[in-house]
Amino acid sequence: MKSEQFLRITRLLGENVVHSLHEKHVVLVGLGAVGGMCLESLVRSGIGTIRIVDFDTVGITNLNRQILATYDSLGRLKTEVAAERVKAINPDCKLEALPLFVQQETLGQILEGDIDLVIDAIDSLNPKCSLLQEAYNRNIPVISSMGAALRRDPFLVRKADLMDTYGCPLARAVRTNLRKRGVGRGIDVIYSPELVQFTYRKPEEEEHADFNEQIIDRGRKRNVLGSLPTVTAVFGQQLAHLALSKLLDGTLLSGEEAFNPNSNKP
Repeated sequence: MKSEQFLRITRLLGENVVHSLHEKHVVLVGLGAVGGMCLESLVRSGIGTIRIVDFDTVGITNLNRQILATYDSLGRLKTEVAAERVKAINPDCKLEALPLFVQQETLGQILEGDIDLVIDAIDSLNPKCSLLQEAYNRNIPVISSMGAALRRDPFLVRKADLMDTYGCPLARAVRTNLRKRGVGRGIDVIYSPELVQFTYRKPEEEEHADFNEQIIDRGRKRNVLGSLPTVTAVFGQQLAHLALSKLLDGTLLSGEEAFNPNSNKP
Protein backbone atom coordinates (compact mmCIF):
# COMPACT_ATOMS: atom_id res chain seq x y z
CA MET A 1 0.00 0.00 0.00
CA LYS A 2 1.12 3.55 -0.64
CA SER A 3 2.67 4.85 2.57
CA GLU A 4 1.77 8.46 1.70
CA GLN A 5 -1.91 7.59 1.82
CA PHE A 6 -1.67 6.67 5.49
CA LEU A 7 0.86 9.32 6.53
CA ARG A 8 -1.54 11.05 8.91
CA ILE A 9 -2.26 7.81 10.77
CA THR A 10 1.43 6.94 10.80
CA ARG A 11 2.28 10.33 12.35
CA LEU A 12 -0.26 9.65 15.09
CA LEU A 13 0.14 5.93 15.80
CA GLY A 14 3.45 4.90 14.22
CA GLU A 15 4.56 2.81 11.25
CA ASN A 16 4.28 -0.52 13.07
CA VAL A 17 0.60 0.10 13.83
CA VAL A 18 -0.20 1.02 10.23
CA HIS A 19 1.66 -2.04 8.96
CA SER A 20 -0.29 -4.18 11.42
CA LEU A 21 -3.58 -2.85 10.04
CA HIS A 22 -2.44 -3.72 6.51
CA GLU A 23 -2.10 -7.33 7.66
CA LYS A 24 -5.57 -7.66 9.21
CA HIS A 25 -8.48 -9.64 7.77
CA VAL A 26 -11.92 -8.32 8.73
CA VAL A 27 -15.42 -9.58 7.95
CA LEU A 28 -18.11 -6.88 7.91
CA VAL A 29 -21.71 -8.08 7.74
CA GLY A 30 -24.35 -5.48 6.91
CA LEU A 31 -23.83 -2.48 4.62
CA GLY A 32 -26.63 -0.21 5.74
CA ALA A 33 -26.24 3.17 7.41
CA VAL A 34 -24.06 1.85 10.24
CA GLY A 35 -22.15 -0.80 8.27
CA GLY A 36 -21.48 1.47 5.30
CA MET A 37 -20.01 4.19 7.49
CA CYS A 38 -17.97 1.61 9.39
CA LEU A 39 -16.58 0.27 6.12
CA GLU A 40 -15.59 3.76 5.02
CA SER A 41 -13.39 4.28 8.07
CA LEU A 42 -11.88 0.80 7.98
CA VAL A 43 -10.76 1.26 4.37
CA ARG A 44 -9.39 4.74 5.04
CA SER A 45 -7.51 3.32 8.04
CA GLY A 46 -5.68 0.81 5.86
CA ILE A 47 -7.26 -2.53 6.73
CA GLY A 48 -5.62 -4.94 4.29
CA THR A 49 -8.33 -7.54 3.66
CA ILE A 50 -12.07 -7.05 4.02
CA ARG A 51 -14.93 -9.45 3.32
CA ILE A 52 -18.25 -7.62 3.00
CA VAL A 53 -21.60 -9.39 3.28
CA ASP A 54 -25.06 -8.04 2.39
CA PHE A 55 -27.82 -9.49 0.20
CA ASP A 56 -29.73 -6.20 -0.19
CA THR A 57 -29.93 -3.58 -2.93
CA VAL A 58 -29.85 0.19 -2.56
CA GLY A 59 -33.33 1.68 -2.19
CA ILE A 60 -34.61 5.23 -2.32
CA THR A 61 -35.31 5.30 1.44
CA ASN A 62 -31.60 4.66 2.02
CA LEU A 63 -30.66 8.06 0.59
CA ASN A 64 -31.24 9.95 3.85
CA ARG A 65 -28.48 8.19 5.76
CA GLN A 66 -26.48 5.51 3.90
CA ILE A 67 -23.11 6.56 2.51
CA LEU A 68 -23.38 4.02 -0.32
CA ALA A 69 -26.77 5.31 -1.45
CA THR A 70 -26.97 7.78 -4.36
CA TYR A 71 -29.45 8.13 -7.19
CA ASP A 72 -26.90 6.43 -9.44
CA SER A 73 -26.70 3.40 -7.14
CA LEU A 74 -30.43 2.80 -6.72
CA GLY A 75 -31.38 -0.79 -7.42
CA ARG A 76 -27.81 -2.08 -7.38
CA LEU A 77 -26.42 -4.62 -4.93
CA LYS A 78 -24.89 -2.91 -1.93
CA THR A 79 -21.88 -5.22 -2.14
CA GLU A 80 -21.19 -4.06 -5.73
CA VAL A 81 -21.49 -0.40 -4.84
CA ALA A 82 -19.34 -0.89 -1.76
CA ALA A 83 -16.66 -2.74 -3.75
CA GLU A 84 -16.39 0.17 -6.19
CA ARG A 85 -16.08 2.66 -3.36
CA VAL A 86 -13.44 0.60 -1.56
CA LYS A 87 -11.31 0.36 -4.70
CA ALA A 88 -11.74 4.08 -5.36
CA ILE A 89 -10.37 4.85 -1.89
CA ASN A 90 -7.65 2.19 -1.65
CA PRO A 91 -7.01 0.04 -4.74
CA ASP A 92 -4.59 -2.12 -2.72
CA CYS A 93 -7.25 -3.28 -0.27
CA LYS A 94 -8.08 -6.95 -0.86
CA LEU A 95 -11.85 -7.15 -1.02
CA GLU A 96 -14.26 -10.09 -1.16
CA ALA A 97 -17.93 -9.26 -1.72
CA LEU A 98 -20.59 -11.81 -0.75
CA PRO A 99 -24.19 -10.87 -1.67
CA LEU A 100 -25.57 -13.37 0.82
CA PHE A 101 -28.35 -13.48 3.40
CA VAL A 102 -27.08 -14.55 6.81
CA GLN A 103 -28.54 -17.92 7.70
CA GLN A 104 -27.27 -21.29 8.88
CA GLU A 105 -26.53 -22.39 5.32
CA THR A 106 -24.30 -19.38 4.56
CA LEU A 107 -22.42 -18.93 7.85
CA GLY A 108 -19.69 -21.34 6.80
CA GLN A 109 -18.85 -19.26 3.74
CA ILE A 110 -19.13 -15.98 5.61
CA LEU A 111 -16.74 -17.10 8.36
CA GLU A 112 -14.37 -19.12 6.19
CA GLY A 113 -10.60 -18.75 6.59
CA ASP A 114 -8.38 -16.93 9.05
CA ILE A 115 -10.29 -13.93 10.38
CA ASP A 116 -9.03 -11.35 12.85
CA LEU A 117 -12.41 -9.77 13.57
CA VAL A 118 -16.09 -10.10 12.66
CA ILE A 119 -18.12 -6.89 12.66
CA ASP A 120 -21.89 -7.24 12.87
CA ALA A 121 -24.00 -4.40 11.48
CA ILE A 122 -27.15 -6.44 10.79
CA ASP A 123 -30.50 -4.90 11.67
CA SER A 124 -32.57 -8.12 11.78
CA LEU A 125 -32.76 -10.10 15.01
CA ASN A 126 -32.46 -13.74 13.91
CA PRO A 127 -29.60 -13.31 11.39
CA LYS A 128 -27.81 -11.10 13.90
CA CYS A 129 -28.03 -13.66 16.68
CA SER A 130 -27.02 -16.49 14.35
CA LEU A 131 -23.88 -14.65 13.26
CA LEU A 132 -22.91 -13.65 16.80
CA GLN A 133 -23.45 -17.17 18.11
CA GLU A 134 -21.42 -18.78 15.32
CA ALA A 135 -18.49 -16.36 15.73
CA TYR A 136 -18.62 -16.80 19.50
CA ASN A 137 -18.63 -20.59 19.24
CA ARG A 138 -15.71 -20.50 16.79
CA ASN A 139 -13.73 -18.21 19.12
CA ILE A 140 -13.53 -15.52 16.44
CA PRO A 141 -13.44 -12.02 17.97
CA VAL A 142 -16.72 -10.29 17.17
CA ILE A 143 -18.24 -6.87 17.83
CA SER A 144 -21.71 -5.62 17.05
CA SER A 145 -23.91 -2.56 16.61
CA MET A 146 -27.23 -2.43 18.38
CA GLY A 147 -30.20 -0.29 17.35
CA ALA A 148 -29.43 3.09 15.79
CA ALA A 149 -32.93 3.79 14.47
CA LEU A 150 -35.37 5.98 16.44
CA ARG A 151 -32.51 7.69 18.29
CA ARG A 152 -32.16 11.47 18.24
CA ASP A 153 -29.21 12.12 20.55
CA PRO A 154 -25.80 11.11 19.13
CA PHE A 155 -24.08 12.10 22.37
CA LEU A 156 -25.57 9.09 24.15
CA VAL A 157 -23.96 6.49 21.87
CA ARG A 158 -21.46 4.36 23.77
CA LYS A 159 -19.63 1.02 24.08
CA ALA A 160 -20.28 -1.85 26.49
CA ASP A 161 -20.27 -5.62 26.75
CA LEU A 162 -23.60 -6.82 25.36
CA MET A 163 -24.49 -8.25 28.76
CA ASP A 164 -24.07 -4.81 30.37
CA THR A 165 -26.26 -2.83 27.96
CA TYR A 166 -29.49 -1.18 29.06
CA GLY A 167 -32.26 0.91 27.52
CA CYS A 168 -31.93 -0.58 24.01
CA PRO A 169 -34.79 -2.85 22.88
CA LEU A 170 -32.65 -4.57 20.25
CA ALA A 171 -29.82 -5.20 22.72
CA ARG A 172 -32.31 -6.67 25.18
CA ALA A 173 -33.75 -8.98 22.52
CA VAL A 174 -30.28 -10.05 21.32
CA ARG A 175 -29.06 -10.58 24.88
CA THR A 176 -32.05 -12.76 25.76
CA ASN A 177 -31.76 -14.74 22.53
CA LEU A 178 -28.03 -15.39 22.89
CA ARG A 179 -28.28 -16.42 26.53
CA LYS A 180 -30.67 -19.16 25.46
CA ARG A 181 -28.03 -20.27 22.94
CA GLY A 182 -25.35 -20.47 25.62
CA VAL A 183 -23.53 -17.27 24.65
CA GLY A 184 -22.08 -15.27 27.53
CA ARG A 185 -19.91 -12.24 28.04
CA GLY A 186 -17.20 -11.11 25.65
CA ILE A 187 -19.09 -9.38 22.82
CA ASP A 188 -18.53 -5.62 22.88
CA VAL A 189 -21.24 -3.56 21.23
CA ILE A 190 -22.06 0.01 20.30
CA TYR A 191 -25.46 1.04 21.64
CA SER A 192 -27.55 3.91 22.98
CA PRO A 193 -29.65 3.84 26.16
CA GLU A 194 -31.85 6.61 24.77
CA LEU A 195 -35.51 5.88 25.52
CA VAL A 196 -37.42 4.87 22.38
CA GLN A 197 -40.99 3.77 21.84
CA PHE A 198 -40.60 0.45 20.07
CA THR A 199 -41.01 -3.23 20.87
CA TYR A 200 -39.54 -5.96 18.68
CA ARG A 201 -42.48 -8.03 17.47
CA LYS A 202 -42.61 -11.78 17.13
CA PRO A 203 -43.08 -12.98 13.52
CA GLU A 204 -46.75 -13.81 14.12
CA GLU A 205 -47.32 -10.32 15.53
CA GLU A 206 -45.75 -8.65 12.51
CA GLU A 207 -48.48 -10.08 10.29
CA HIS A 208 -51.01 -7.79 11.97
CA ALA A 209 -48.91 -4.61 11.86
CA ASP A 210 -49.87 -1.62 9.71
CA PHE A 211 -48.56 -2.28 6.18
CA ASN A 212 -47.75 1.44 5.80
CA GLU A 213 -45.09 0.94 8.45
CA GLN A 214 -43.51 -2.03 6.69
CA ILE A 215 -41.38 -3.02 3.72
CA ILE A 216 -41.02 -6.40 2.04
CA ASP A 217 -37.71 -8.13 2.77
CA ARG A 218 -37.09 -11.63 1.35
CA GLY A 219 -40.84 -12.26 1.26
CA ARG A 220 -41.41 -11.08 4.84
CA LYS A 221 -42.72 -7.78 6.14
CA ARG A 222 -40.32 -5.68 8.18
CA ASN A 223 -40.95 -2.54 10.18
CA VAL A 224 -39.72 0.73 8.71
CA LEU A 225 -38.15 2.75 11.51
CA GLY A 226 -37.31 6.45 11.46
CA SER A 227 -33.61 7.34 11.58
CA LEU A 228 -31.24 10.28 11.31
CA PRO A 229 -28.03 10.45 9.26
CA THR A 230 -26.18 12.08 12.15
CA VAL A 231 -26.97 9.34 14.67
CA THR A 232 -26.42 6.36 12.36
CA ALA A 233 -23.12 7.86 11.23
CA VAL A 234 -21.95 8.13 14.85
CA PHE A 235 -22.87 4.48 15.40
CA GLY A 236 -20.87 3.51 12.31
CA GLN A 237 -17.82 5.54 13.26
CA GLN A 238 -17.81 4.25 16.83
CA LEU A 239 -18.16 0.70 15.53
CA ALA A 240 -15.16 1.27 13.25
CA HIS A 241 -13.13 2.76 16.09
CA LEU A 242 -14.00 -0.19 18.32
CA ALA A 243 -12.89 -2.50 15.50
CA LEU A 244 -9.55 -0.73 15.16
CA SER A 245 -9.03 -0.89 18.90
CA LYS A 246 -9.75 -4.63 18.93
CA LEU A 247 -7.43 -5.24 15.98
CA LEU A 248 -4.65 -3.37 17.79
CA ASP A 249 -5.22 -5.24 21.06
CA GLY A 250 -6.55 -2.17 22.79
CA THR A 251 -3.46 -0.06 22.10
CA LEU A 252 -5.39 2.57 20.18
CA LEU A 253 -4.99 5.30 22.79
CA SER A 254 -7.36 8.14 23.41
CA GLY A 255 -5.91 11.62 23.20
CA GLU A 256 -5.84 11.95 26.98
CA GLU A 257 -3.84 8.74 27.38
CA ALA A 258 -1.53 9.51 24.47
CA PHE A 259 -0.44 12.82 25.95
CA ASN A 260 -0.39 11.78 29.58
CA PRO A 261 3.26 12.13 30.68
CA ASN A 262 2.62 9.68 33.53
CA SER A 263 1.39 6.93 31.21
CA ASN A 264 3.47 3.77 31.22
CA LYS A 265 2.47 2.94 27.65
CA PRO A 266 4.78 3.94 24.78
